[in-house]
Amino acid sequence: MKLTLWTYEGPPHVGAMRVATGMKGVHYVLHAPQGDTYADLLFTMIERRNHRPPVTFTTFQASDLGADTATLFKRAAQGAYDRFQPQAMIVGASCTAELIQDDPGGLASTLGLPCPVVPLDLPSYSRKENFGADETFLALTRALAQPCGRTENITCNILGATALGFRHRDDVAEITSLLRQMGIAVNVAAPLDATPADLARLPAAHFNVLLYPETGESTARWLEKTHGQPFTKTIPIGAHATRDFIAEVAALAGVSAKVDETSLRQPWWSASVDSTYLTGKRVFIFGDATHAMAAARVARDEIGFDVVGLGCYNREFARPMRAAAKEYGVEALISDDYLEVEAAIIAAAPELILGTQMERHIAKRLGIACAVISAPVHVQDFPARYSPQMGFEGANVLFDTWIHPLVMGLEEHLLTMFREDFEFHDAAGPSHHGGKATPAPAPILEPTANAATQMIEAAQALADALHWLPDAERELKKIPFFVRAKARRNTEKYAAEKGVTQITIETLYEAKAHYAR
Repeated sequence: MKLTLWTYEGPPHVGAMRVATGMKGVHYVLHAPQGDTYADLLFTMIERRNHRPPVTFTTFQASDLGADTATLFKRAAQGAYDRFQPQAMIVGASCTAELIQDDPGGLASTLGLPCPVVPLDLPSYSRKENFGADETFLALTRALAQPCGRTENITCNILGATALGFRHRDDVAEITSLLRQMGIAVNVAAPLDATPADLARLPAAHFNVLLYPETGESTARWLEKTHGQPFTKTIPIGAHATRDFIAEVAALAGVSAKVDETSLRQPWWSASVDSTYLTGKRVFIFGDATHAMAAARVARDEIGFDVVGLGCYNREFARPMRAAAKEYGVEALISDDYLEVEAAIIAAAPELILGTQMERHIAKRLGIACAVISAPVHVQDFPARYSPQMGFEGANVLFDTWIHPLVMGLEEHLLTMFREDFEFHDAAGPSHHGGKATPAPAPILEPTANAATQMIEAAQALADALHWLPDAERELKKIPFFVRAKARRNTEKYAAEKGVTQITIETLYEAKAHYAR
């Protein structure tokens, strides 16, 4: 464990809160110190929910540690049931409370509460938020799912959506609509908006649709093993993947794969002459494994970007991420350290970053266009409007979201025409930026044997050896933004090869002529 300014995932009890908060009729009793109640803000402030999470904290203090904290927990659990009358309860401990070993599950069982009580065993010091959500959903399903016959008509369950999930609400709506077009009804969508009674009838469906492996794969595998329900493996993000998903569902359900695609505009836009300037743009992708791998396919195969970096922060998916990165000719970055991610971005020198809220901050400092594709995200990524990531409408949303940071930058062309104007002078920067972005220097890292770190150190050494004169910097700014980074790289490479340490206007144009040949 180490102190950090940002973190990609919270502790596992936050994942359990995501499941409890997403469901109805479930209450979570969390043995935790007073300070851990901060987690409420993740839902009420960031997700903008109109009610607080269904969680009761024991909120013990330092003075309680010398007394009977077990009794404190039992009192909190009994009080939570008396007040909220839930259909089911889950009980567990935060990372701090885990150290005092009070055994919330055993303590709750002595109370004889008149509802199912599901204990959670979440290793706080070795696992994180997504694992906590996945394990909590599995524990609830194992405790509540009842053997039952299949529905008369073909139905499926949609698994994995939780509270605080990135566009989960809209993804479920989009995929439900898509399945309805195929003549398939949704038996249960869980855990988001499901009740304990809904979990009891999960086995009635003919198959499962797994949308988010990070938070639903364990449950999907258990239902397959225990109740004979196969589950889908394709994540329907992007036009191509959505068509593959439809084909997979059609094969499982024995129905036609023909659906209405008239709302799908993304392929036409991607192929139009207005989008040709996107072709070959360098993109760095980082987030949870599911969204990052899907984004890489869309970026390369549907929009024409060049994937120059790919990675994820959840180490449980390191193997499939490494396999995916190999397909794009890059080395996968598996890390939950945002400083390491920033260093890799600097080394890759992309023109667009697709990432999380953390990469958005990194992009702002470096002056690189960015779009958010994955949790963790901030309040602006929980829009009131309908904005899915999955299905055909999701493909439209992806195209809009990804290209707007690049298209807005075309405004910089106008700045060269009105360079002396009081509003459009060089120091003002483009109006769509909150302030003029200045690329930050690479972070100082401790030497390691990692190949990516060695590349970063080499790039930094080269940058330290070269000095751009003010006139050359001003001339560089006249180059359109979407090729400016490439012009800088080529000029610095040319200067290094020629042994030039000071880059002048002449060096800039000599490099241009050299690479034009």
